[in-house]
Amino acid sequence: MKYIGEPDYRHGTPARLGVLLVNLGTPDDTSVKSVRKYLKQFLSDPRVVEVARPLWWLILNGIILRFRPSRTAKAYETVWDEESGSPLLSIARAQTHGISEHLPKILTGDVKVELAMRYGNPSVESALEKLRAANVRRLIVLPLYPQYSGSTVASVFDEVTSQLTRIRWIPEMRFINQYYDNPAYIEALANSVRESWQQRSQPQRLVMSFHGIPERYRNNGDPYFCQCQATARLLAEALQLQADQYQVVFQSRFGREPWLQPYCDKTLEALPAQGVKSIDVICPGFAADCLETIEEINEENREIFMHAGGEAFHYIEALNAKTSHIQCLSSLVKQHAMGWPETQTDHAVDHQALAHSRERALALGAAN
Repeated sequence: MKYIGEPDYRHGTPARLGVLLVNLGTPDDTSVKSVRKYLKQFLSDPRVVEVARPLWWLILNGIILRFRPSRTAKAYETVWDEESGSPLLSIARAQTHGISEHLPKILTGDVKVELAMRYGNPSVESALEKLRAANVRRLIVLPLYPQYSGSTVASVFDEVTSQLTRIRWIPEMRFINQYYDNPAYIEALANSVRESWQQRSQPQRLVMSFHGIPERYRNNGDPYFCQCQATARLLAEALQLQADQYQVVFQSRFGREPWLQPYCDKTLEALPAQGVKSIDVICPGFAADCLETIEEINEENREIFMHAGGEAFHYIEALNAKTSHIQCLSSLVKQHAMGWPETQTDHAVDHQALAHSRERALALGAAN
């Protein structure tokens, strides 16, 4: 096997803790070509679309990638910023910076934080190479998906471990599967709702919209639906809401087979006729605002609700790079780093000992 970046180790170099943040991804720009490339990578993932590969290849290349990229490109144009580009990427960069700044306050030692997208750029491969070059020997992978699904979190695991097969000396690794019920995460969500309600009156109903997955995945054992319900229940309890004051829905369905229900668009269309004329919508499954929250929720579904007779619609932004979110994600890293040197108060790099170690290694014939 040909390993990347050889040689992989230099004697006398202090080992570091690395954190790899991973979100879904985004095209490089709003051109149809770029969007098609992104969609092809995304929809070719067998974790995302669990259909027999030969059949799906024909559907994807013969139908979807011929028509969908142009529509999706137009949608991206509505949310794209000329300077910062994709909102998901710009927010993820701010999150990476915030966590890099906060971790030294709660950990000891030098911590390297890198950002990757599961699809598109920056790639998992490039991020892992930066961590390897920085002599990261202890690695925490944090997929920015609060609720676990095989179509998201497991796909990140697949890609990270696949890339690590190309490295001779793999780091110790800890992988954060989910944080749907983490108290700091729930409190950050609750505070974002409270802040919104301090600025405007509380609506008749708080709608919690999560990204959907096919119902078939749930029936086959995916815990995503249950974790979404748990997040919603915990958030409602933190806000002291009654059962008729909040509702869980699922958005972004694709294809003809049944997805998790109730559907967001159908629900919002029906609410005004049921006497619910004012709503707030929050998307607790999204760590950062993106096309699915900005364009689909705050534009498309807003229009559906208002056209059906709604009177007040307000979208509560994702946690993004808020201080409470940065602290929550950083605390997750610290929790999963327990037992490693960076969580020890007396941890310090002994550079003299490392220098002596290097001298001994070179005397024994080491190349580096």
